[in-house]
Amino acid sequence: MTFETPQRRVLVVEDDADTRELLREFLRRAGFAVVEAGDGAAGLRQLYASRPDLVILDISLPRLDGWKTLERIRDLSDVPVLVLTAHSLELERVRALNSGADDYVTKPFGRQELLARIEALLRRRGERPDESDVYRDGMIEISFPQRRVRVRGTEVLLTPLEFRLLAVLVRHPNRVLSQEQLLELVWRENGVLGTEVKHYIGYLRRKLRPAGGDQAIETVRGFGYRYRVPV
Repeated sequence: MTFETPQRRVLVVEDDADTRELLREFLRRAGFAVVEAGDGAAGLRQLYASRPDLVILDISLPRLDGWKTLERIRDLSDVPVLVLTAHSLELERVRALNSGADDYVTKPFGRQELLARIEALLRRRGERPDESDVYRDGMIEISFPQRRVRVRGTEVLLTPLEFRLLAVLVRHPNRVLSQEQLLELVWRENGVLGTEVKHYIGYLRRKLRPAGGDQAIETVRGFGYRYRVPV
C-alpha cells in the first residue's frame, strides 16, 4: 500500500492578469495546486471555499484593497500570508508585517527567492508545537487539533484569534497574564495596542456567555486576566 502526500494549495490574490499567470505557471511547476482571485472580495470567497495552505496577496487591489483584505483574512484564519508589494519603502514592509502578514516580497520578484520564502513559511507552519491534545475541566472542553470548543456540552464557534486567546488562558490556569504577555503569546506582533486585548476578552466572553463559560475568565484589575479553573 502506498500513500501520496496531499498537494499543497496556494491562493494567489492578484489583479494583474499577467502576474497572476506567471505565478500560476511557476507555482504549478514547483508542485503546488493554485487557486486564483482577481480582487480582495473574490480572494476571501476562495479562502472559505478552498482552505489554502498559504496565501500570496497583492497589496494594490481594486475595490477591497490588500490592507483590508489582509485584515479580514486575519479575522478568519491563521493561514500564512505572503504579501506582494510594489514599494520597497521600509514603512510599507513594516506595515505589512504589523498588519498580520508573515512575510513580503517586493515586485519585481525573483522566482527562486519567492519559492524559498514560500517553503520557509510552510516549513515554519509545520514546525508549530504539537497540539494533538484535548483540554477538559468541569466547564470547558477544547480540542486543539480540531479547533473545537464546547462549554457544558454546547459547541461555541470562535474566530482563530479568539481561539488562540482562550487557548493561551487555559494553558496557564489560575495564572494572571498581563496585557503585554497576552499580546506576545496571542498576537505575536509588534504595533498591536493593549486595547485589542480588552476588546477581544469582551468578544470571547460574549461567545462563552450563553453556556455560562464567561465567568471563568476573570479580570484582575491593574494586572491582567486569568482563566480560573472551575472547582
